[in-house]
Amino acid sequence: MQSVTRNEPVDVLIIGAGASGAAIAWSLADTKMRILCLEQGDWPRSSDFPSTGRDWEARQSEDYSISPNRRGLAADYPINEDDSSIKIANYNGVGGGTVFYAGHFPRLHPSDFRVRSLDGVADDWPIDYRTLEPFYALNDQMMGVASLAGDPAYPPKDAVMPPIPLGRTGEKLGSAMNKLGWHWWPSDSAISTQEYQGRAPCINLGHCPAGCAQGAKASTDVTYWPEAVRSRVELRTRCRVSRIETNDEQMATGAYYFDPDGQERFQPAEIVIMACNGIGTPRILLNSASERFPGGLANSSGLVGKNLMFHPYAQIRGHFDEPLDGYRGPPICIWSMEFYETDPARGFKRGYCYQFSRGLGPVRTATTGLADGLLPWGDEHHAAFRRLFCRSAGMVSICEDLPEEINRVTLDPHLKDINGIPAPKITYRIGENTQRMLDHSVARGIEILKAAGARDITFKSPLPYAGWHLMGTARMGHDPKRSVVNAWGRSHDVKNLFIVDGSVFVTSGGVNPTATIQAVALYVADQIKSRIYDLFN
Repeated sequence: MQSVTRNEPVDVLIIGAGASGAAIAWSLADTKMRILCLEQGDWPRSSDFPSTGRDWEARQSEDYSISPNRRGLAADYPINEDDSSIKIANYNGVGGGTVFYAGHFPRLHPSDFRVRSLDGVADDWPIDYRTLEPFYALNDQMMGVASLAGDPAYPPKDAVMPPIPLGRTGEKLGSAMNKLGWHWWPSDSAISTQEYQGRAPCINLGHCPAGCAQGAKASTDVTYWPEAVRSRVELRTRCRVSRIETNDEQMATGAYYFDPDGQERFQPAEIVIMACNGIGTPRILLNSASERFPGGLANSSGLVGKNLMFHPYAQIRGHFDEPLDGYRGPPICIWSMEFYETDPARGFKRGYCYQFSRGLGPVRTATTGLADGLLPWGDEHHAAFRRLFCRSAGMVSICEDLPEEINRVTLDPHLKDINGIPAPKITYRIGENTQRMLDHSVARGIEILKAAGARDITFKSPLPYAGWHLMGTARMGHDPKRSVVNAWGRSHDVKNLFIVDGSVFVTSGGVNPTATIQAVALYVADQIKSRIYDLFN
């Protein structure tokens, strides 16, 4: 049996270099502790992004696919999603999911932290919007958020730079919302609209979800990580963590990982921070089962891996007689929170937001048109294509996904990654409340597009490939029997183990989670620094 190399110890070990790992690494750097981050992927190279070539749409379905099972790159691990109606979308590398996201950057609403008190479902968070408000603001500055101040759907918040342009699409759909008397507002976007901290402004390539070669989109490889590295945080890439070790005092002593050469190493640390997303974090915790923790690390509650939340999406699109923006520009231009809060007349608890989006590239226009029956073969093919290309617009609804323990991440007994680590298995179904929400959002979406003058309206509900938002599998709370970490991210069971990614979400809200994930990470970092002298008590 080959011996495991033991590295020099560090003060803080962060596992994962995505949205939350980058934020907490940057924040803790001012403590002057020795901080190390292990990331299983590599630094993304903008020169490799699909937008640098004419085959960009083909590559978005292959080596830059949102599905790790389809990409199958060395940094990826397989996921058994056979028992899930929604398939996983993630990216493994420095920047994590922020490399692939669209830069849409809403915050949770104040009500999202109090759904038990307000609506009698799920549980209240142990923290509230006001607790996170200064960290939201700090994160907006670090990421560089383009927005328009004054949105009545939110408490007052400052704009860092001007919003992205509405374009013809935003004007068309905004006018329809005005006709209906429904709320809409220019989106908060983590996309530079002017020179910002060395990053160039957006030039409307329209390729945001497959990496921004321009550098205008705020992925953490170009925002937090350069600052953290300059502050002497060490980031080791292509290092895949398998499990966390503990001692007789039930304290984490460090983590085992495989280095770029496939050699197993042990990294000792005084503090271990998990930042691996809502699937990667429970995977490692469950794989860290031992005699001390037979059900998995930090799992005395039995909730590690349970309460998985995704945000089911519905997509509604229409086509117009006049040309719009096509795929040029950031894909999401405006949002609506009209149906966000609970209204008993709608027949479901909580609600959803709309993200209004521009058109599709030429290949997706063709393939989607064929699938929707709008693009025939034969003599009328080209004329029909011209009626679709650069003339489509629509929206997706992001529906709140209430936590249910049956929706979960477990370890697959057979499937493993290239280093022999058990792969995660996803078990997920859409609940009745969410299904009613999806149906309502489709009906209202069709109403909006008709008010805008759209023809050939199509919808898909739920989108099967939309498992972007991975939340809830190591939830925070005051009661150790009903949560995995406390109100400031520390494990109830292991006093030097922290979790800062979407796993800690108690509820999902009805908006993209990245801004809140990062605000939570900055808040946990602040708690660690302010409690440093009695951190493990």
